[in-house]
Amino acid sequence: MVKIYCVYLSLFAILKFTSAYENDKQIYTVGAIFDETDNDLSKAFRIAVKIYNRHQNSHRFKANIKTVAQNDILKVKDTVCKMVEEKDGVVGIFGPLSLNGQSITQSICSTLNIPHIQINWKPTRGSSLSTSLNFYPDTDKLAKGFATIVKHLQWKNYVILYEKEIALIRLQEILKIPNVEDNPVVIKKLSPDGDQRTLLKELGDSKIHQIILDCEPQNIIKILKQAKEVHLLDFFHSYFLTSLDAHLTDFSVLDSRSNITYVRIFNSNNTMLMHAVREWGSYEHFMNEPEDLTTVDIVRTEAVLLHDAVNTFLHTISQQRNHINVDPTPLQCNGDGTYEAGHHLVSFMRKQSFEHTITGPISFGPNGTRTDFNLLLIEAETSYPDVATWSPENPDELQFQRSSSEQQQRILENLQKDTVIVSSRIGRPYLMRRTPSSPDEVLEGNDRYEGYSMDLIQAIAEELNFTFKFVLTEGNYYGNYVPEKKTWNGLIGDLLNKKAHLAICDLTITHQRRQVVDFTLPFMTLGIGILYKKTEEGDRNIFAFMDPFSIEVWIYTSTMYLIISILLFFISRIAPGDWEKPHPCDENPDEKENIWNLKNCFWLTLGSIMTQGCDILPKGISSRMATSMWWFFSLLMTSSYTANLAAFLTMEKMGPTIDSAEALAKSNIKYGVVAGGSTQAFFRESNYSLYQRMWTQMQQFKPSTFEKSNDDGVKRVLNTKNSMYAFFMESVSIEYEVERHCELKQVGDVLDDKGYGIAMPVNAPYRSAINKAILKLQEDGTLSDLKTKWWKEMYGGGACDEEDSGLSSIDQQKLGLSNVGGVFLVLGIGVAIALVIAMGEFLWNVKCLCVEEHITYWEALIIELKFLVNIRVTKKATKIPTPSTSESSDSNQSTRPQSLVEGVLHGARSLLNLDILEKYNPSGKKD
Repeated sequence: MVKIYCVYLSLFAILKFTSAYENDKQIYTVGAIFDETDNDLSKAFRIAVKIYNRHQNSHRFKANIKTVAQNDILKVKDTVCKMVEEKDGVVGIFGPLSLNGQSITQSICSTLNIPHIQINWKPTRGSSLSTSLNFYPDTDKLAKGFATIVKHLQWKNYVILYEKEIALIRLQEILKIPNVEDNPVVIKKLSPDGDQRTLLKELGDSKIHQIILDCEPQNIIKILKQAKEVHLLDFFHSYFLTSLDAHLTDFSVLDSRSNITYVRIFNSNNTMLMHAVREWGSYEHFMNEPEDLTTVDIVRTEAVLLHDAVNTFLHTISQQRNHINVDPTPLQCNGDGTYEAGHHLVSFMRKQSFEHTITGPISFGPNGTRTDFNLLLIEAETSYPDVATWSPENPDELQFQRSSSEQQQRILENLQKDTVIVSSRIGRPYLMRRTPSSPDEVLEGNDRYEGYSMDLIQAIAEELNFTFKFVLTEGNYYGNYVPEKKTWNGLIGDLLNKKAHLAICDLTITHQRRQVVDFTLPFMTLGIGILYKKTEEGDRNIFAFMDPFSIEVWIYTSTMYLIISILLFFISRIAPGDWEKPHPCDENPDEKENIWNLKNCFWLTLGSIMTQGCDILPKGISSRMATSMWWFFSLLMTSSYTANLAAFLTMEKMGPTIDSAEALAKSNIKYGVVAGGSTQAFFRESNYSLYQRMWTQMQQFKPSTFEKSNDDGVKRVLNTKNSMYAFFMESVSIEYEVERHCELKQVGDVLDDKGYGIAMPVNAPYRSAINKAILKLQEDGTLSDLKTKWWKEMYGGGACDEEDSGLSSIDQQKLGLSNVGGVFLVLGIGVAIALVIAMGEFLWNVKCLCVEEHITYWEALIIELKFLVNIRVTKKATKIPTPSTSESSDSNQSTRPQSLVEGVLHGARSLLNLDILEKYNPSGKKD
């Protein structure tokens, strides 16, 4: 019993000593006025003072907290006056948050020289009072931070939704960013009744996908839910929230596909913050109060700022109490007394920079506003929420917190959340409808289509691990601006109308399209080429060697040949110079002979025109004159024939009659393009005079030369007679058609250089990821393999390569048998006629021999045939050897036949002067 009594006595003594020690400490009262609804701030203030007192031995601070109704100015005034009139006075007053309450409190504090600490946003209006400090970021600098963030988001156009007019002050720098003429900013005030769906529908129709939202934090989730109802919370839209309390919103309930970005001024992982939150939670649990401050995610920015403000202000008093008298005294609102240390404390804080705080570095400007702070850019619902940091030291720059891999991962997470809609159009070989392998097979989804575009998107999807769905654009248009409707059609229209995330086909990257959508890197490079049909080869004419001369010329030449040969025969008989001695050794011959019979005359003229010459030549003046004129005629005719023949053969090998766009423009051949495509825009917008002239001509052609698609243009080229239509299209498409239609070819060089790209909405976050995938596919040869597959392997590709694979370019220039077949035919016919004549002469000779030698016809024929086949014998006897008995017995019988033959041949010889008939003169005498 005695021991227990001693224990209680000891505890009593300790408590008494402790109480006496505490009473010896200097106590400073710190006042705070909060609205009745700001219970969390009251608790944060009380706990902040308590935490600070733990580290003070010589003095401590006491929290004097008062609550008033919001915007009750009279109540605020009375509360402040009563607070300063109390016995212990106050070293400073915090709050209230309402602007009207702040104004009256600030005025009283300025009059009494009491430091007034503020922790909420307040528009800067010139110089603040000398005893006022605001730990909330300066309005102008905060506005500059918002503007820098919007610039780095690279939004071309956006809409600003605000709740109160005063919000435009902190948005003023954002309003200065855009070029109003090119990208006007739309500013809309939120409806005060809370129903924003009508306003949000208007935004959906305006095609603006970026939204800046300035509203109270408790209204953020309500507005975003309404945005989701009108389909403005999809993959295409992005939001920037300006409230520093946006982190209080639970974005997970939205199941959003949009990019939602907001800012805050403290890091949720800050150790001081986490310690303060634990203290707040313990106090709430001990006091059995609502848990308003138990987690970082539900802590208001004002509570954090209040914690920093209390620590900073109390630390300043603790420092300055050793240099000046900081003891407060009771004051009267209507009296003349002031707090002597108040102005000094505020001036000292304005000159200092405070580092060890939850909200980052703190420093103040001359007017008492906070000029040093950090804005943390946060993305909602991502694995890597911290994006970047902004500070007033570098007002035009952002310090990004994410690595490239983290940024890539964040983009892929968003891309993988939903099915990517890919808009395309039917056009070979990029996208085609797949034919079922059996009548019972039903094709659904992406299985309905095949082609280069399908395979390319499939390869990108496998690389980035997302799912996709192909849809066809209405009208099968590429995408062109329609001035009458002020809208875009086709694939570009699908992207602008949020019907698709991507658009792919043979879609050309043009300047006009890049004004409204973004493109990936080109997955295929090309240029505009001319598709033309090869010159049609008519039926082969084996007598093409006669083409250099007309039929009339051939007839006239043949006639002249006959006439000149006959005339030369008679001229030679008339000219004395052509009658010669039979033998040169005979000086006085009894008679002269003339060698220019018809055979030799025909041979001379024929040898001359054939440029082969002749062994015998005329000697008379007149005959030489005639022969010379014939040679002159032959020279000109032969030269003309040779030149024309070469020209005809060259023209046959030339192919198309055009070889460039300039040649096409000068010809009578019509030409056209796809209506509404990039090729049409190229001619329409070109400044080059040739292309301008061609565009004007295309517009004037009747019927129209514009086609709905490349397939229609190819059909028109194939079906137009005499190759009188050419079609402008991309060179890679020409390659595809030429692979399958061997009668087509590309003419000339390409007119420009451009590329095919995958289109997507402006500022699409997944653009970089898809670009990297395309580069990888290009490096590993996938793009080349896909082109080979769909150009040269699938659906008849490579047919023309096989046709021309065995012929080199030199071989293709060589003349074939079809070009010179007629010459061989003439040769064959001529030799055949010669053989017939030879056979006739042979049989006639046999007939004559049988008469001369008095043998039967068959005996003479057998003897001559045996001699004919004996090719080693080169000499022939003039008579067939027979027995002498046979000769004597038959000598009388042979006289009459020889006389009969001699008479006939002699008459013919005298008429034609043919030497060959002389051997049939049995007497061997000359006539």
